[in-house]
Amino acid sequence: MSYNLLKGKKGIIFGALDENSIAWKTAERVHEEGGTFVLTNAPVAMRMGQIDELAKKTGSQIIPADATSEADLQNLVEQSMEILGGKIDFVLHSIGMSINVRKGKHYTDQNYAWTQKGTDVSAMSFHKVMQTLYKADAMNEWGSIVALTYMAAQRVFPDYNDMADNKAYLESIARSFGYFFGRDKKVRVNTISQSPTPTTAGSGVKGFDGFIAYAEKMSPLGNATAMDCANYTVTLFSDLTKRVTLQNLYNDGGFSNMGVSDAVMETFVDNQ
Repeated sequence: MSYNLLKGKKGIIFGALDENSIAWKTAERVHEEGGTFVLTNAPVAMRMGQIDELAKKTGSQIIPADATSEADLQNLVEQSMEILGGKIDFVLHSIGMSINVRKGKHYTDQNYAWTQKGTDVSAMSFHKVMQTLYKADAMNEWGSIVALTYMAAQRVFPDYNDMADNKAYLESIARSFGYFFGRDKKVRVNTISQSPTPTTAGSGVKGFDGFIAYAEKMSPLGNATAMDCANYTVTLFSDLTKRVTLQNLYNDGGFSNMGVSDAVMETFVDNQ
């Protein structure tokens, strides 16, 4: 169901890869709510996904950009404003990568060159995106910037590896840059801490199926889906949340406030 929440709003969506990705679902929902946008991803990621299909479905243009490259981001912002006919109202940062995770390196035995690359892609890129937008004065007042995170930034999930550090850094950047964006441009910046979601990126984490099953048993409402996250993001892009900023918002079925659930306890009792 559409409510026209984003009618007339324009933006940039980073990270749509395939129909399983949260950015993909968000793009579909933004389109349904009347928003227009430019799609972007790293050239290497675009070769792996089906972003052309999404662009056709939503009537969007694609601008390849490496989010770690300031030159690419400047070009992206300039071209987006030309294509969209003015300043931007919303941005979704849905980017994350760990070479240590992908290559099976344990947290206690990191390849630090890979760690640095993962930090640049997963967290520093968020600062670079916002700095580029800020310096170009590219955001309309009451615009909204959202990045996706996971609660391993606050709690230990051993196999999430260095991505936990990346997400903690990402959330800190959202608060710190969000202050200046709010004060100077009346733009809000938030992160959504999503349930473990079976995306292409998430599936690379060791034991990810166990993450999902455990969170499902712990959460009174069950895990939030990619579509749930897309819907939540739409509300944060809309004018209904104009005074919400500097927040890390949990979209996790209640998992973040749980100590233990009956379903989890039953598993341990049954196995005694």
